[in-house]
Amino acid sequence: MKNTLISTIPGKTAIEEAHERIRPYIHRTPVLTCESINRIAGATVFFKCENFQKVGAFKFRGASNAVFSLNDEALIRGVATHSSGNHAQALALAAKKKGIPAYIVMPENASGVKIEAVKGYGAKVIFCKSSLDAREKTLEKVVNDTGATFIHPYDDYRIIAGQATAAKELIEDTAQLDIIVTPVGGGGLLSGTALAAKYFSSGTMVYAGEPMGADDAYRSLQEGKIVPSINPDTIADGLLTSLGEKTFEIIQREVQEIITVDDDEIIAAMKLLWERMKIVVEPSGAVPFAAVLKSRKLFSAKSVGIILSGGNVDLTKLPF
Repeated sequence: MKNTLISTIPGKTAIEEAHERIRPYIHRTPVLTCESINRIAGATVFFKCENFQKVGAFKFRGASNAVFSLNDEALIRGVATHSSGNHAQALALAAKKKGIPAYIVMPENASGVKIEAVKGYGAKVIFCKSSLDAREKTLEKVVNDTGATFIHPYDDYRIIAGQATAAKELIEDTAQLDIIVTPVGGGGLLSGTALAAKYFSSGTMVYAGEPMGADDAYRSLQEGKIVPSINPDTIADGLLTSLGEKTFEIIQREVQEIITVDDDEIIAAMKLLWERMKIVVEPSGAVPFAAVLKSRKLFSAKSVGIILSGGNVDLTKLPF
């Protein structure tokens, strides 16, 4: 079995191959519409519901593509990563589907629900202090001890190609979209979406929503270089990560604009989705919809696709 490590920005064929590779394991999530939301937004909005994806988020696409791309020798040794959230669960489940070991470094203050979910998928959890330095050093030791392959949460072309399949499906399941909007944290979903639009719907522009309290991607585009997030603070806890080198290069080249939204705007958008669409969307997933509502003039009368990135909400801590 060939190791399909992608060493350059994924092309059209790489995304098509990723889609075929993961098709038996992922959900082809629905695209939903809502007349009252269309009236409120002043646009025709199509929601790609990755909140219905396995592990409750789009991350399972990239993790599956990375795991199922490994050669036999790498598969025996398993995979490893550091994550406190959806990537941890996604990689653990993808490894379980393939029947290989997964080693997940998690900060000791990670959510108990997420820790149990990762363990429930059969992964070995290794705890560390909550700093990035502690995560990276602990992961390095795990990789040295086990020989496992490190799967980065977003700055890996296999991950980006896998995440691109969400937008590919959205494009296939709708008429011509004028714009697609995603959230941006580390940039795996946004960069994958931008590539999917480029290859499968060349007239479609790509925008992103980003929390004002974690606006490193917005500032990075403005300054033309990566500006890391320092002490990000937002209710959208899935978007606290700074861009990676690989994701930034694609975003800089292919993304039209990043629109920042404050926490009140995120909560209002999230509440509207719950009330009108009757679906559970987490704050990070509501960010692109908040961006559309904030910039109505930009999206007015357009056909707009929005990727609802996830639905993992602590129901005891709802913000409304």
